[in-house]
Amino acid sequence: MNVQIRTVHFDADARLLEHVNAKIEKLKTFHDKIIDAEVYLKLDNLSQPIRDKVAEIKVHVPKHSYFVKHQSKTFEESFDLAFDSLVSQVKRQKEKHMTYN
Repeated sequence: MNVQIRTVHFDADARLLEHVNAKIEKLKTFHDKIIDAEVYLKLDNLSQPIRDKVAEIKVHVPKHSYFVKHQSKTFEESFDLAFDSLVSQVKRQKEKHMTYN
């Protein structure tokens, strides 16, 4: 699985990148044919003194792709919420696929 992590308007520290990579690796337990994953970490509301942290995750599998986006006060929280939503999507799609076969 090819994983790309992109940061927009800031430079991520090693701890944040390790957190993201560790979680993305866990996706293999939910779907065994993941082609690639793209993670975007962005600072939103640049003109405001308090900036929202946004995490977007795109995952591509054969014949389907998943996309989730969440924002909160920290990148870790945003990413974790997005990751949980992504896992729910993957599980739902697998269950749907199982019932049709």
